[in-house]
Amino acid sequence: MTALFLSLRPRQWAKNGLVLAALVFSKHLFDPAYLIPGVVATLLFCFLSGAIYLLNDVLDREQDRLHPLKRLRPIASGLLSVGAALTASALIGLAVFYFSFRLSPSFGWVTVLYAALNIAYSLALKHLVILDVMAIAAGFLLRAIGGGLAIDVAISSWFILCTMLLSLFLGFVKRRQELILLDSGASGHRPILEEYNAPFLDQMISVVTAGALVTYALYTMSPEVMAKLGTSHLNLTVPFVVYGLLRYLYLVYRKGLGGSPAETLLSDAPLVINGMLWLVTLVGVLYYR
Repeated sequence: MTALFLSLRPRQWAKNGLVLAALVFSKHLFDPAYLIPGVVATLLFCFLSGAIYLLNDVLDREQDRLHPLKRLRPIASGLLSVGAALTASALIGLAVFYFSFRLSPSFGWVTVLYAALNIAYSLALKHLVILDVMAIAAGFLLRAIGGGLAIDVAISSWFILCTMLLSLFLGFVKRRQELILLDSGASGHRPILEEYNAPFLDQMISVVTAGALVTYALYTMSPEVMAKLGTSHLNLTVPFVVYGLLRYLYLVYRKGLGGSPAETLLSDAPLVINGMLWLVTLVGVLYYR
């Protein structure tokens, strides 16, 4: 059971906090009628992503054994059998679909689409250059959209664009660090890395970093957004986003981190403090202006 729980990768569940973004920006954070379904949707995504991780680890077990860290995963190391992992993945996935449709039919279809996207990624998309990272980013985007559908609130196109660019940023950084860490053995662990090199990835990281910063700044100053949220002070959160992205780049290029975005975001004290300050400022601007 311990091996099974670890294979669900609970340390990665922080990514599903994105499901709550729509709750915060819709100004319903403290309303139980919205908060409860939002939290339930987040938990369902945690278990669904865990089921997908089980399937991925089964399909990638041979390649994971070539990775200095991933070879220690329960399935790659033999602590959890393939049969047990596949059975658990199927049962958890079916349970998530059942409760997702009970929560909201539209949210249920998002979870189905998320699972289908991840299966397509495992079987084919991870072998297609650039599309592999775009598929990962689409998974984050579906989390954000699902969070909005679970509480029945509209999501702006600005929010979707910001989420997509930030996800691409994390995805391309992850590919770069995998390439650097594995060096000559990169293609053996992940064949698609043969199609990348550091300068190419650096260019794409620069593009999506600039895009994410500009898009978020424009989002906070958009007349449409200001009218919808009832505040003109959302731009006070921009400095935290600028620092967060630049700090992350510092950790990547000077400290060699970024191979696991969730661990990097949660283990660096300045990033954690900056994130908390961003959230406090955001809540203050939206709810206590």
